[in-house]
Amino acid sequence: MVNITALLSSLITANHILSYHNVLDPFGHVSARNPNTNTTFFIALQIGPATVSSPADIGEYLISDGTPVNGTVGGYAERYIHSEILKRYPDVNAVVHSHSEDVLPYTVIDTSFEPVYHMAGFLGESVPNFDIETVYEEGDPRDMLVNSPRLGAALAENFGVNETRPTSPLHTTVLQRGHGFVTTGESVEQVTDFAYYAASNARVQTKALLLANLGRGGGGDERVKYLSGQERKATNEMNRWIVFKPWAQWVREVERSGMFVNELGTPPVPDR
Repeated sequence: MVNITALLSSLITANHILSYHNVLDPFGHVSARNPNTNTTFFIALQIGPATVSSPADIGEYLISDGTPVNGTVGGYAERYIHSEILKRYPDVNAVVHSHSEDVLPYTVIDTSFEPVYHMAGFLGESVPNFDIETVYEEGDPRDMLVNSPRLGAALAENFGVNETRPTSPLHTTVLQRGHGFVTTGESVEQVTDFAYYAASNARVQTKALLLANLGRGGGGDERVKYLSGQERKATNEMNRWIVFKPWAQWVREVERSGMFVNELGTPPVPDR
């Protein structure tokens, strides 16, 4: 049995880390599968990530349909992003949904979101862009929110099928047109790392494109050298095992920030 107190401590801290680094705004969220049941998941109640401080701030929901359980009342309207991804991919244990302003431009232009340095190899060969407009039905409000199991399932489908490991997604990350992005991981620590470096990669890619276009009359995307296929594969493997290093630093940063409260104490550092 997994120590749920330690898991919730990590989840509380992940909320603070991603808020501190401007990956999550007050409407972003991060979730964790309950490994002791495999039928439920944990996610903060409808409060800003930087205000999550105790188990009382965290709800538990069924993976099957997002229904609250064990006394949880209400919650994020978009919790179905998490429930449907966790339901579709048993190897995914944590999910982040972000409205990062660094990534958002890539959801509304033709330029693809590509890994430009070694910390973003987890982005893989491609990053799909989910356009919710394509799955709306008559009567659906056009508010861009993934607020039902049907819309959550449509988003989850964009993560694709990993033919060599069908219980895992083909893509770790999916953009959402005019909304943000979602990234997945095998642990809270890993998904925190992936979300942070997705936003970091967006900043670097934007700067590279701007520099490539200076005085060149456009065509900057063709002059930016993205990671090769082999580089993406190798750095993806590296990205997955090295999460202990940034996690330990980020925990220390938020603990000293003056805003951090975690009633469950300092979370454990992942095994190396």
